[in-house]
Amino acid sequence: MPIRLSQPLRQPPRGGETLAKPRLAYLRMNAHDYYTQENHGPYQLHDLGPFELEEGGTLTECQLAYATFGELNEARDNAILVPTWYSGTSKIMEEVYIGPERALDPTRYFILVVNQIGNGLSTSPHNTPFPEGGPAFPRVRIGDDVRAQYRLATERFGLGKLALVVGGSMGAQQTYEWCVRYPDFVARAAPIAGTARNSEHDFLFTRTLMEAITSDPAFAGGHYRESTEVHAGLRRHARLWGVMGLSTEFYQKEVWRAAGFSSVEDFLRRFLEPYFLGMDPNNLLCMAWKWQRGDVSRHSQGDLAAALGRIRARTRVIAIDEDMFFPPRDCRAEQELIPGSDYREIATPTGHLGLFGTDPAYIGQVDAHLRELLDEPV
Repeated sequence: MPIRLSQPLRQPPRGGETLAKPRLAYLRMNAHDYYTQENHGPYQLHDLGPFELEEGGTLTECQLAYATFGELNEARDNAILVPTWYSGTSKIMEEVYIGPERALDPTRYFILVVNQIGNGLSTSPHNTPFPEGGPAFPRVRIGDDVRAQYRLATERFGLGKLALVVGGSMGAQQTYEWCVRYPDFVARAAPIAGTARNSEHDFLFTRTLMEAITSDPAFAGGHYRESTEVHAGLRRHARLWGVMGLSTEFYQKEVWRAAGFSSVEDFLRRFLEPYFLGMDPNNLLCMAWKWQRGDVSRHSQGDLAAALGRIRARTRVIAIDEDMFFPPRDCRAEQELIPGSDYREIATPTGHLGLFGTDPAYIGQVDAHLRELLDEPV
């Protein structure tokens, strides 16, 4: 079955349904037009009020955007929390991972997908008014996201425990943070294609992603009028994802050709560039700064083994074999520090961007690993 790169894999059609139009078709060039209910909904907002941040700043009015699927059972023990990755929203998490007969099945579980701070739906640089918005938006850490998510889970839904926390990439960073910060709250955990402590290599590469944007003269220190003005920087940023987000095998085997693209350049121009061109640059920079500094060892004076040793959740670490952001050896080394954990590896030439569900083989593998984990008693 060929890998499809024209759209993230959606839920299998039921009855006479057909798959909806590719998500890339709706991307628009204005950041405010992009972050809408039409494009990313339905989602709801939970107001946390003033929210103090670990770096010392305060979000005067912090709102978390979230989407729910399924119903809480009477025992309130079937809740699954899914945090979002860099650039992602609850919509892509729904389309790629959630559906009847999937591992994250809303007929069995209550699934809570929470948009991280800065992703454009929750409180973010672009939707925060002057003087706190745009480039003045305060620094946010992974720990801030998880503290906010904990308040959402307990205040809005009255949860006392999560059956599973599962997330990919930056979602994996948040999954680890959940397990270390709230060890008794998480029954199972599945960090996918991400690490508990970011590597120096990944930190440096993320810096190049940021500099691709900020080096565009139209960025103007973050004081651009419209995100469209920074199109050159956003295009460079997208092309860097073409380097690290995929794999050498993806290009050697010309996987892009089977997906209907005539050349690598055609793939970049019609797939990766449009994906990022609708986004707000300051939002991306907010998330990238946070991504660089993901590190649960902040809870244990820099001792990663001590931090991961706190984890009580039944943990399954899932890596992607061709991932150049979070290589399997990095994921495996951390897994060996987590009590009672195990390790699985997904094979896909789409590398880190396999998370987007463009390879049906990835979907089958990740579902099998998550279903097995969910079926285990804890």
